[in-house]
Order: sequence, then C-alpha cells, then structure tokens
Amino acid sequence: MIGIVIPAHNEEAFLADCLEAARLAATHPALLGEAVEIVVVLDSCTDDSLSVAQCFGVHRLTLDARNVGRARAAGADFMLERGARWLAFTDADSRVAPDWIVEQLGLEADAVCGCVTVDDWSMHASATREAFYRKYTHADAHRHVHGANLGVSASAYRRAGGFMPLACSEDVALTVQLAESGARIAWSAAPCVVTSARTASKARGGFGDTLAAIAEREAREALADAAALPDAQREEA
Repeated sequence: MIGIVIPAHNEEAFLADCLEAARLAATHPALLGEAVEIVVVLDSCTDDSLSVAQCFGVHRLTLDARNVGRARAAGADFMLERGARWLAFTDADSRVAPDWIVEQLGLEADAVCGCVTVDDWSMHASATREAFYRKYTHADAHRHVHGANLGVSASAYRRAGGFMPLACSEDVALTVQLAESGARIAWSAAPCVVTSARTASKARGGFGDTLAAIAEREAREALADAAALPDAQREEA
C-alpha cells in the first residue's frame, strides 16, 4: 500500500483541488491496482477544511499543534501503521500530477525530492517571478527540498527517524537525516507538482515566505538602482 500524507492548516480554498489531484494520482493505471490511501492531517483548523476532506472520503486526523513537522509525522505514522510501503507527501495548496506516484516509484530510490512549479503569479510582480526562475533549477540533479513534492520508502523513513517537530524546514531536516542514514536520494524533476504562490504563508519560512523575501529584495534593488541614477535619468525613469 502507498500512503499520501497532506498536512492542512485552514486550507479550505485549496484543499478540494489538492484532493482531486491526489485522488487521480492514486488511481493511475501504471500502479497496477495497488492500494493508495490518502490522509489529511488537519492541524489547528478553524475554517471548513474538515468539511472539504469529508466530501472526498479520505482519512482525517486532527491536531492542535500548529506545527507542520508534527502534522507530517502524525500522517506518516498513521500510514505506516496501516502497512504503507511508500510515503508520498504534498501540501494542501498544491496539485500533484496524475503520474506523480508512478514517477516517484519509477526512480527506484529510497527517497525522492521533486521540484515545484507555479501556474498563477497574479499576486506577484513580474520581477518576482523572473527572479525566482533565475535561481531555481527545474531539472534533474537539483538540490531543492519541498514538502509539497517528497517521497520516501517506509524503511528509509524509519531508519532516518521520521520528521522532527519543526514549525518549518521539517522537510529539509528529514532529507539531511535520510542522507546521514545512507538513503539513496533521487533529486528529480520528473514528479511534477504545481503549488501556490500566495503571499499569505501558512508556515513561517515556507515557500510563501521565500517568495515574499524575493519580492522584498527585488524592490530594494530597484529603489537602489533608481537612487543611483543622475537626476535627469531618474525623472525619465
């Protein structure tokens, strides 16, 4: 059995699309009928995320931790107890590709770190989008770690000690633990996940904060460039 773990904190706006995509990936023909179960870990939710999850008939866990590391760990433990051989992690504001699980398993590694892409940059200036893609490597052998696109075998997860109770960068910490335990990690662009570029980040230090930091840096640099121009050129600019 394969387990999909999705932590959620007040994600009613995105969760339905996330679960629809996960459900499609869970029924891919190349899985040859292997069971795939989905669990949503509802952490300190005060919106209708629970109702959304109930509509999809997936497993549901509730926590009051406000801690994504604890949420991912709780979901992983739940799936391991149910006999999962592979754990696939994504985020509630993300949409996995139909062949997401197939691509992870096809790499025949102990763990898979995949890339993310964004299809809606409307909340950001074009300079933020361009700066992100200048620095981002969407290709094999990248070194990005995203909780929205992460897979690991049950045995490797146990050897590494599982997710630490961190409020952010729990995915990075697990990857370090996996490497230290001797796990074979595939850094692949094949498993595809589309994620949100929202400005209101749910996890401090997460992807939303990364984009916000890029936007702030680009704005500072633009102001500095403008200030360095001679007065005449500044007026023209």
